[in-house]
Parts: sequence; structure tokens; C-alpha cells
Amino acid sequence: MRQLLSLLVFVVIFSSCSEYQKVLKNEDSSAKYEMAEKLYNAGDFKKANRLLEQIAPKYVGKPQGERVMFFFADSYFKIGDYNLAGYQFERFIKSYPKSEKLQEAAFLGAQSYYELSPKYSLDQTDTDKALVKLQNFINTYPDSEFFERANIMAKELTTKKEKKAIEIVAQYNKISAFDFSFLTPAISGAENFLSDFPGSIYREDALFYKFNASTNFAINSFDSKKAERLQSAKVAYNNLKKYYPESKYLKEADDMLQTINKELENFSK
Repeated sequence: MRQLLSLLVFVVIFSSCSEYQKVLKNEDSSAKYEMAEKLYNAGDFKKANRLLEQIAPKYVGKPQGERVMFFFADSYFKIGDYNLAGYQFERFIKSYPKSEKLQEAAFLGAQSYYELSPKYSLDQTDTDKALVKLQNFINTYPDSEFFERANIMAKELTTKKEKKAIEIVAQYNKISAFDFSFLTPAISGAENFLSDFPGSIYREDALFYKFNASTNFAINSFDSKKAERLQSAKVAYNNLKKYYPESKYLKEADDMLQTINKELENFSK
């Protein structure tokens, strides 16, 4: 009985493969369309994609064209070819702006770029593209069933960019302890971070890095500029203390503040 079942399964698979190969080589677009939809609905997106790739240009402007183009784009998405998925979803949106599938296509197109986003330490060009697409979707479809997922993905990508940015600021701070020429970039880097990402989870770090760099910059300044820059460092300390009264950096920051106050006392004398 078991051998008979195995034989039947083999016959079905072989027959299905033979039918697919036959249709693949056939010039009949309608047969390819029917087979592609059958394979797509069965979850065999790779085979469906091959057939859809052949017939998609032939269905432009035809009643089935909208359905074919959506399946074509989505089959790329399902097999993990996110570059082509994003491109094909964009084509679908431009070609069928009144489609019932428009919201889903816009979301899946944005998600395609989201999937292409690399880890935070690498170039974030695809992350930027994904954020633009996701934000456009969020702004355009606030009532969409995909709205919450789009927000979650956008927040994740923003945090990834923040992490890359704060690590650059941290690196400037680290180097500036040995090379004073990095003090100005360390301060401006922290200021840019605070401006670009005001609600970041790394805001506390940025405020401390600004204070740290400002303190070192002031202490190592010429006397003609030192008092003014020490006062600027105190402002940076006050901002850290204001927003994070129990900061993880508080002990270190308080020690640095004592140094600043001693330097200012020397000037007053």
C-alpha cells in the first residue's frame, strides 16, 4: 500500500512537471496565464514567476493585465528577489492607479526596500529609499490594514540610522581625546544628531558626547577663547542634566563640571 502511494505521488509530480515544461515552451499566452495563476495559488512562486515573466508584456492594456502585473510583482517578492519586486510594484502603481490592489502594492513595494536595508554599519542608501516609501505609504493610507506594520518598519529603520549616526559621533569623541582637530567635528556631529533625531533613544548619549567634546574643546583653547567656551560647556552640561537628571553619565559629567568651575575660578582671579 505504501509503495502504491509513493508511486502515485511520483506520477502526479512527474505529470505536473511535464505539464509545466510543456506550457513553458508553448507560445499560447492564455495557457501560460492559466498555468501561472494555478502555480501562484498553489504557492509555487518560482515557476509562476517564469511564466509571468514571459507573458507580462503581452497583457499590457488587456483586461487581465492588472492581475498579471500584480502576480508578477508579488511572485518576485515571494521568492525574495526584492530589487525586482520593488521595481515591479512601482510599475504596477503607475500603470493601475485606481486598482483595488493599490494599497497592498504600495505597502509591498515599500517592504521590498525594507528587506533590502543592510545592517546599520553598512551604507544606508536602501534604508533611505525604504523610509521614503514607507513614509509616503503612512501619509497616503492612514486607515490601511498595513498602516501599523508600516509604522513598525519605519521606526526600526530610523533606529538603525540613528545607531549608525551615534556611533560616528562616539568615534569622533574617542579620537578627539588624542587628536584635538576632531573636537569641532565631535561637537557639530552631536549637534546635528540632536537636530536630525530629536526623539532618538540615543539622545542622552548625544547630549553627553556634546558636553564631553565641548569641555575638552574649552580646556584646550587659547586663553582669549577659554572663558566663553567653558560657559558653553556648562550650557551643554545643564542640557544633559535637565533632560536626564539621573543620567548614566551623571558621575562622569559632574566630575567634568568641577574641572570647568575650577578653570572659571582661575579666570575670575
